[in-house]
Amino acid sequence: MSRSAVFLDEMGVGPLWRLRQRAVPEAVDVVEAVVEVNVAVAEPAAEPVAEAAEAVVHMVAAVVAEVVAEAPVAVAATPAAAAPDDTAWFDDAPPAPPAKQLSDADIATLDWDGLTAAVAKCARCDLCKTRKGIVMGRGDRQGAWLMLASSPSRLEEREGRALPGEQGKLLDNMLKAIDLDASSDVYITHLLKCRPLDEAGQERLPAELESAACRPYFERELALLQPRTIVTLGSMAAAGIHPGEKPVRGTVRKLGNASLVATFHPEQLLQDETGKAKARAWADLCLAKSAHGD
Repeated sequence: MSRSAVFLDEMGVGPLWRLRQRAVPEAVDVVEAVVEVNVAVAEPAAEPVAEAAEAVVHMVAAVVAEVVAEAPVAVAATPAAAAPDDTAWFDDAPPAPPAKQLSDADIATLDWDGLTAAVAKCARCDLCKTRKGIVMGRGDRQGAWLMLASSPSRLEEREGRALPGEQGKLLDNMLKAIDLDASSDVYITHLLKCRPLDEAGQERLPAELESAACRPYFERELALLQPRTIVTLGSMAAAGIHPGEKPVRGTVRKLGNASLVATFHPEQLLQDETGKAKARAWADLCLAKSAHGD
């Protein structure tokens, strides 16, 4: 038995129970009661008993300090502020600003990926309001041959690809006939990257302003490709590549360092039941092959 327990037993005071989860006021009440008992007992006691009582008082004080330290502190509950509606701003948010449009000089510095990204967000003319998608070129970006149409058709806009379907198959066969591989020797594109539509939603010829707005994209495409031979597909492409100049089939013109030959669009050839257009197209391809050289 410890010395403290002996003192308490001699005074007739039972063991002290430590209160760990009682509220602070209750612990103080208990301590006061114990102190009163100790004081009452200490008065008639002899000197050793008085010393023991004093020791008990110090022990009780230590217990009180420990109880107070371990007792939970009551904190007044404060109602939590209501969480703000994080999406409330969305309804009142202003529309996103339009994408910054590049100048002709900016377009002239783009690489292939930058060119595609610029065309995708282009708003240089009103065709951006009616288009369902853009149509970029396809094929070999280092090809020596360029096949050039005027503007995309509905099928091309839907597929997002220049000359798909039967048109593309026919063009591939035409190129194969002059020993060209459409996947490795040739790049196919349009002067315009969006499909022109009238107010009724029908396809129409591109307006002069639309052709002028899209011209820098084609010029950059041409600069990146640097073809040796360009074959225009259809009368609109033949006229559009040299605005103001009337194209003549069966002749070789020049665009920069490239030889320029006009022929029929594959769609026209698919509708040719007489075979005359196909025969002329074959002559055009042979002329382009001769101008291209080895």
